[in-house]
Amino acid sequence: MKYDRENLLSLDISGKVSVSKEVIIRALTQFSPERTALAITGGKDSTANLWICRNVCHEMGLKLPLCMFIDEGDIFDEIVEFIKYIQEVWSLEIVSLENKDVISKANGIGDIIKVSSLSDANQAALQEAGFTEPEFSFMPDSSICNHLLKTVPMREFIILNNIDALYTAIRWDEQIARQDENFFSVRTNPDHTRVHPLLHFSERDIWIATFTYDIPFNKLYKLGYRSLGARCATSRNSNIPAWMQDLEHTSERNGRGQDKEKIMEQLRSLGYM
Repeated sequence: MKYDRENLLSLDISGKVSVSKEVIIRALTQFSPERTALAITGGKDSTANLWICRNVCHEMGLKLPLCMFIDEGDIFDEIVEFIKYIQEVWSLEIVSLENKDVISKANGIGDIIKVSSLSDANQAALQEAGFTEPEFSFMPDSSICNHLLKTVPMREFIILNNIDALYTAIRWDEQIARQDENFFSVRTNPDHTRVHPLLHFSERDIWIATFTYDIPFNKLYKLGYRSLGARCATSRNSNIPAWMQDLEHTSERNGRGQDKEKIMEQLRSLGYM
């Protein structure tokens, strides 16, 4: 599926939603819904993605793919509350993933975890990421913990459930490492395809779609947060609601842990979203 990027970016919101629907229709035709999953985070992008996918499935008379939520060990209460809300309102089937082995070794943020105390699988994942130290701090939004707490359980989920395609809500404009992504991206370790229906949306587009189509959103955005991650490494960009901020001239992810941001390309090569 090829589109002219400039044309995609210049579409109005209804046009962008239509393109997203085309991507999802192709994915639902190519991959069995029973072997497809949809990543949700409780954030604005994944909720918009979920809303579009849910509508397409309804129009096609298909069951919505299984939703996958990753518990990274330090979640905002507001995210847990929002996930429960949309699960009830939209009758979602959600599987919550977590790396219990790593999380169980820490009582709080900053606790030291000895690599030798972890399972063989987690030790191998650290070696894969090039980490050779004997211990590390439990900081859920750090590069190492992102790999252990998100990528590792996601890989296990894909293998266990024979997932052929995973829908995510990444966008071209949110992170430089994602600017060359395609709507369909073949991945290995394990073998599957990532489907990215919202690539051509901007941060502003997400908010326009949210209010145009009355899509529910997390109340943290009203408090000034623009991008939601682990609680310990996420701060407000401003004291005014996200959609009222200068989205075009300030960075959406300034409020996120910058360790991960600096090596996003490496994390993506390991399977991170």
